[in-house]
Amino acid sequence: MYWTLELAHHLEDAPWPATRDELIDYAIRSGSPMEVIENLQAMEEDEGEVYENMEDIWPDYPRKDDFLFNEDEY
Repeated sequence: MYWTLELAHHLEDAPWPATRDELIDYAIRSGSPMEVIENLQAMEEDEGEVYENMEDIWPDYPRKDDFLFNEDEY
């Protein structure tokens, strides 16, 4: 299982919080690439575990603070 920013982008509008099965269903319905669906299917299945956001799936998911730019300039 691997994640990239491009793949993670497909789950930004997912119905958070969501279970693994709900995320797989969302990825299929929204036309996400097969890599996204395969990554979700490869996750350990804990019955009823709810994911609050992308960071729960990909702990190294970059946050807004990780980028070096000043929003006030734009």
